[in-house]
Amino acid sequence: MARTPACILFIALLAAGFSRAEEQGQLDYSPVLFSVMAAWDAAHASADNVPADPFRSAVRQAVLGKNPAVLADLRRYFHEHKKPDPGADLAQYFSFSLVAGEAPDFKLKLTGIEVPPDVQQLSGFAELMARFYAEADIVSLWKELHTPYEKALEEFQEPVSRTLLEANGYLRNPTSGYMGRRFFVVLDLMAPSSQVQTRSYKDDYYVVVTPPASARVDDVRHAYLHYLLDPLATKYSERLQRVRGLLDYAQGAPALEENYKNDFMLLATESLIKAVESRLTRRPAMVQEALKDGFVLAPYFAEILPAYEKQPVAMRLYLPDMLDAIDLRKEDKRLRTVEFSTAKAVRQAPVVSRPDPQQSSAEKLLDEADKLYSGRADLDGAREAYLKIVRQTEDKAVQSRAYFGLGRVAALKNEPELADQLFRKTLELAPDPHTRSWTEVYLARIAEGYGDAAQAQEHYKAALAVEGAPPGARQAAEKGVQKVEKR
Repeated sequence: MARTPACILFIALLAAGFSRAEEQGQLDYSPVLFSVMAAWDAAHASADNVPADPFRSAVRQAVLGKNPAVLADLRRYFHEHKKPDPGADLAQYFSFSLVAGEAPDFKLKLTGIEVPPDVQQLSGFAELMARFYAEADIVSLWKELHTPYEKALEEFQEPVSRTLLEANGYLRNPTSGYMGRRFFVVLDLMAPSSQVQTRSYKDDYYVVVTPPASARVDDVRHAYLHYLLDPLATKYSERLQRVRGLLDYAQGAPALEENYKNDFMLLATESLIKAVESRLTRRPAMVQEALKDGFVLAPYFAEILPAYEKQPVAMRLYLPDMLDAIDLRKEDKRLRTVEFSTAKAVRQAPVVSRPDPQQSSAEKLLDEADKLYSGRADLDGAREAYLKIVRQTEDKAVQSRAYFGLGRVAALKNEPELADQLFRKTLELAPDPHTRSWTEVYLARIAEGYGDAAQAQEHYKAALAVEGAPPGARQAAEKGVQKVEKR
């Protein structure tokens, strides 16, 4: 990532005692990301696809004017690596840009298991980018057209710096270089508008934003609060086990994403962040909105934060007391009467072939079993439904989901040996990415329960290696890796 005079070091606002820029969070742009997005844009150019933004239009015209021979190979490459979800398709090239080295080679800075799964799939892309960089003369183009980046940074500097300063002040965090980690905000003008991409690689946390940048300040704050609070939640996760039963209420929230329903620590952390955001932005209504969406601990944290504000201890030291003070009976009473918001989006079940009516019946029964499991009220009924599916169908895709369901039921019933066997059977049936990644996470947690850190680490890393794994499973696996490494 470039370090230019326009680079804004947040630490200048936060703690003048530090001088090493690379230890602190900063706002910057990335010539590597500019180059990759220029290649993406040129390869997707067509007569009916003209950028409305003058800067993107000027870059496209300049690149196409060079008529680089590599464009044909880039078009073929983007087509061959295209993902069904347009967001995920573009996201993999954001990921590449953040772990790639400087031009002209674009060689990855990470190796082995450290390489993000979506980047592992982009074999040969660095070589294509090296050709593109040379043939399109990007070095000259960047020198000629990079001034808008400097201007955009200047405009974005004040609101972002103020936002991070407020967050640091509220949590009483002395600097943005936190626990040996670094926070970067990367501004890009070439990518499609209204993008917010977050990544966490090793000790570096990135937020990439595209115009209009001014509209993305809340997203930057949210990401920064994750950067500060996620490690604390992981550190004190054991203190949450006492009130883990509150996760049952979240199962009935249609609008809540599935990753939160599967991970109480993730749900609790997001609840805390939403409560903190409501205090920082002076928008108390956010708490009730969060609760209706399924973030069941948001009201508790919102109620206790005023007490935190009146005392001098930093959040990193105060959080254990906050977690220990959760009154399970009081929260249970509060949540009994909550009317959750209706679903914003429902994750569709994996598409499987329907060769005969028997298959359709199995799928219908699977949906019913999943509902029984989600309700938690009739786990024996859920188990019987899943077992009936295993006996009724020979379709491995459906069977894998049934065994996954049986494993989750066994885990909830505190039958770790049986759960371990059922999850391993799930993996034998070539499950879809969602099921496979969460199965690996569950196996890792079981291994943790037995005190087998090496086995837990192996399963967490296996979850991270699943292409197409949902964000919730990836986040749970990343937190698991960090948790095991600290033991």
